[in-house]
Amino acid sequence: MTKHRIAFLNGSLRKDSFHKRLGLAITAAVDERMDIVPVEIGDLPLYSQDKDGDAAPAQYAAFRQAIAGCDGLLFGSPEYNRGITGALKNAIDVGSRPYGKSVFSKKPAAVFSGSPGMTGGFGSNHAVRQCCVFLDVPVMQQPEAYWGALSDAKLAADGTISDEMLGKFVIGFACAFADWVDLIVTGRAKLAENPA
Repeated sequence: MTKHRIAFLNGSLRKDSFHKRLGLAITAAVDERMDIVPVEIGDLPLYSQDKDGDAAPAQYAAFRQAIAGCDGLLFGSPEYNRGITGALKNAIDVGSRPYGKSVFSKKPAAVFSGSPGMTGGFGSNHAVRQCCVFLDVPVMQQPEAYWGALSDAKLAADGTISDEMLGKFVIGFACAFADWVDLIVTGRAKLAENPA
């Protein structure tokens, strides 16, 4: 079985964010099947079409190259004011441009969100999914992952989960995502071999 390389885009820039911790937990759950690599988004200058082409900042090129070198995408999206974070939306904009040269296209993806509140970042999760529809990114539909009531007691800084229910949910999500990536990548390869 091929070990797929996955770009992890964490929408939270906070050093000890819950999304970073959840990313570590997901990584540990499927370490034998996927190589999940965090891709830095905090240093990306705000996207402007004026920065396309020769005027593109070096950070744009490095980010696009990191995404292009991966087989799939994992989005961790905290919810700010019922929507996607500015940092994550900017990263999506940078990777999708210049027009017609999106580095996201056709890469299988999954989205998870979480919050100390009970809604678990539902609004931001669906905002990321909406972007993915336009970007031709096939997103795993089930299981949906809106993890609410997150706390330091449940989720340690190293990604260790002490809450049994949350732990089972994270493992189930991670395994389903690994299956999804296998399905999409393998299916595309077989279609390329025999398009009939």
